Order: sequence, then structure tokens, then C-alpha cells
Amino acid sequence: MFLWGINRYRTTFSRTELSVSFLIAVGLLFLAFGRGIASIIGEFFNVDSRFVLVQIVVNVVFILLILYIITKVSNTQATIGNLTRNLSVQQIQRGLGNLVDENEKTIYIIIPAYNKESTIGSLLEELPNKIKEYAIRTVVVSDGSEDMTTQIAREYDAIVIEHPINQGQGGALKTGFQIAISRSADIVVTMDADGQHPIKQLPNLVTPIITDTADYVVGSRHRGKDQSGNSLTRQSGIWVFTWIINRLLKTDITDCTNGYRAIRGTELSNLTLSEERFSAPELIIESKKNGLRIQEIPVTIRERKAGETKKPKLGYAIGLIRTIITTWIR
Repeated sequence: MFLWGINRYRTTFSRTELSVSFLIAVGLLFLAFGRGIASIIGEFFNVDSRFVLVQIVVNVVFILLILYIITKVSNTQATIGNLTRNLSVQQIQRGLGNLVDENEKTIYIIIPAYNKESTIGSLLEELPNKIKEYAIRTVVVSDGSEDMTTQIAREYDAIVIEHPINQGQGGALKTGFQIAISRSADIVVTMDADGQHPIKQLPNLVTPIITDTADYVVGSRHRGKDQSGNSLTRQSGIWVFTWIINRLLKTDITDCTNGYRAIRGTELSNLTLSEERFSAPELIIESKKNGLRIQEIPVTIRERKAGETKKPKLGYAIGLIRTIITTWIR
């Protein structure tokens, strides 16, 4: 075992693998020849059989190694995600320049898009140039798309960022948020790229922030119209997750998974956002914890113009529960 560690160190220079192999080798020697000490440990844990004691030790070590691997994988994924986003943003920033017109009021619309070549063009064409005195700036984050999403988006007056690796909706939103914050956006709006969010309701979404009656505005299909065609199972799940958030935060929202939302730009940098995929509940909980005034308005959620949802049913439910609990605790 120790020789294996030495060989790995000679080829990969991994001190971790060398240390682990050394500890396992020492443990095996101890169990093989340290009969007296093993007996004392067995008596302490009330284990008569030396074989059983060995199995217990091995399983404990195995569990610790699994936890270590999970931690390393999670940290590596986070590092890759941050690297991908930062590189994408830096490339765009070079083209945008550093000058920002401080006198211009802006609304930045962040649109995560993954393989949305059939809908992204019509969506961008429908967006207005201004809402009241606020200029509209659109940021499309093509999140590892394998179709013509990026090329089509670049045909329109939009900032187009391309992730070489899919980061999930939450990861794409964080990239868009970085751009909006760096450009001193007054209001940041998020919306889906599949045509479910009506553009004509955009003024209603940003008005509470413009009139200074809210800092975070989220659309609700339950206060408005739900034409999404979601199954009864998905509708029930949304109701359950919303109920849990309301109990934890003492809020009265009705649609915690709606991606049609507006946030005051100056408040966005205060939110701690770590989720790559399940961003909707994280944004609500973080906004509440940071004292933002949350308001829910009626919106219509239409049926997708093309494609199907990419959210796994069971995995999505588990991910939402995990996100709600971890965001609330931290």
C-alpha cells in the first residue's frame, strides 16, 4: 500500500495520495502486529472479535475517504464554474470598455439560454428599447449551447456571453449579474429564453422598484394566469416548496420558482449566491435575509414555444429542498 503511494507521488506529486497510503499502511501494520493495543481498543468499544473490529475500522476509513472525495469534487466544480464565468465576463468586458454613463438609468435584462435557437431571436426582437426613462440593456448568457443560440443572439442589440461549459441556470444568472453590477445597473430583470414570460408585463415588473415601493419583485402565476401546462405533480411541488419558504421566512409569496423577477441593482451585490442550478428559492431567501422589500405581482406564464423542460423531476425536487434548507441555515 505504501509503495503504491510512493509510485503515485513520483508520477503525480500528490502529497494527499502519499499521506493516505502511508496512514492505511500504518493501520494495516498496527492491526496485524499490535495485538495488545487492538485488544484494548476492542474492549473499549465492547467488540470481542478482532475481525469485527478490523471491519469497523475499515468502514470508518472508507466513509471518511468518500466524504473527502465528495468535498474535493464539489470544490473542483465550484472552481471550474467560477473560472468559466470570470473568463467569459473578462472577454466581454474588454469589448464593452470601462466607461459607464452615470446619468443614464438602465434596466439590465439577464436571459440564460441553453439550446434556445428556436425562441431567442423572437424574444430579443420583442424587447423594448426603453421603459419610462430607463434604457434597456439585454444580456444573453448562452450556457454551453450546442446549437445556433449564440450566433442568433449576436444578430441583435444584446451583450452575448458564451459559457464553454454548461453551468446551469443559476450559474448563467451569476454571470449576467456580474455584468449588470459592473455596469452599475439600476434594475436587473431575469427572464427565461423559451418565451414563457410575456414582454408586455415587463413594465409592471419593474414599476414597484422605480416608484421605490419594493427592492425585489417576483412574478406569480398563481396571482395571475398559469398557462404553462405544468402537470399536477409539478404544480403540487411548487405549492409545497412555497409553503416551506413562507413558514421559514414568514412571507406570503405564492410562486417561489418563478424566474420572472426584478431586483434593485444596488442590492444585488449584497446577496450571497452559490447555487448553480436551483437559483429561484436562493434569491428569495437571500433577499429576505438582507432586508429587501419583497413584492409579488400577477404575471402570466405561457406554455413553452418550443422544447421541453430540462429539469429532472425527482432531482429537481431534491435540489430545491436542499437549496431552501442550506440557504436558510447559512
